Amino acid sequence: MASTSNRTGGDSFYGGAAPYRSREGLSTRPVASSDEIQLRIDPMHGDLDDEISGLRSQVKQLRNVAQEIGSEAKFQKDFLDQLQMTMIKAQAGVKNNIRKLNKSIIKHGSNHIVHVVLFALFCFFVVYMWSKLSRR
Repeated sequence: MASTSNRTGGDSFYGGAAPYRSREGLSTRPVASSDEIQLRIDPMHGDLDDEISGLRSQVKQLRNVAQEIGSEAKFQKDFLDQLQMTMIKAQAGVKNNIRKLNKSIIKHGSNHIVHVVLFALFCFFVVYMWSKLSRR
């Protein structure tokens, strides 16, 4: 088992908190629930006060890591909510612009039809007048 001087290690995987280690007098036993840690104390080889203070420091480090994870999760949630609201606003803006574009196309399309009809009437009038003048 590891000694007390090795308790500060594990910075990369545990986020600053050392993995659960103990000296010879105190050892961990695996349990079914991940929320519990069971310890077997050998009063002949271990100093209980040192082990308890070491476990308290590890619990504090784990609590700090959990708080950091919680604050980062809250930040990420807020960021995603803002991104979702931005996307909803962008979709609404695109929808409004498409609606305006369709109205403009319909309006200008109608103007083109009116121009074609007026041109056809003008051509009909020119042909009618030409036929009247050519009969004389």
